[in-house]
Amino acid sequence: MIKLTDLLISTIFFFMSFNSTDLDEVRANYNTLISNKALCKRMIAELTKTKNNSATHLAYLGGSKTIWANHVFSPIGKLNTFKEGKKNIEQAIKKEPTNVELRFIRLSVQKNAPSFLGYKSNINEDTVFIKENRHQIRSEIFQKMIETLLKG
Repeated sequence: MIKLTDLLISTIFFFMSFNSTDLDEVRANYNTLISNKALCKRMIAELTKTKNNSATHLAYLGGSKTIWANHVFSPIGKLNTFKEGKKNIEQAIKKEPTNVELRFIRLSVQKNAPSFLGYKSNINEDTVFIKENRHQIRSEIFQKMIETLLKG
């Protein structure tokens, strides 16, 4: 019985560390998705098939989809892809409204979205929220991403 418990605990820690590493990979690549179509497509596929249904994964999926809209040729396809991504981001924030990372993702999309899409209403709110709560962030990668976004 003890060996089975040890195995179960080891398995849980393995999957917890895998999800953390997976998220670090997503964070590290997020800013390059706009210029790397293949990576953007792969990231969406990986986030879609992941068994982790956290709000953070959902928000990165949404952010990746809004970026993917830049790689889509058809105007209707672009709009539909963007709307899907926006919906994912808003669902994630509804689940965890005080999560700094989710607010970062929404801010990054809203700051870069064309104004005719009408998705710019939370820029000031998210900027203030991120500045006030960035001390909660432990990831160095994510801290650098915040710095870059707030400077731009």
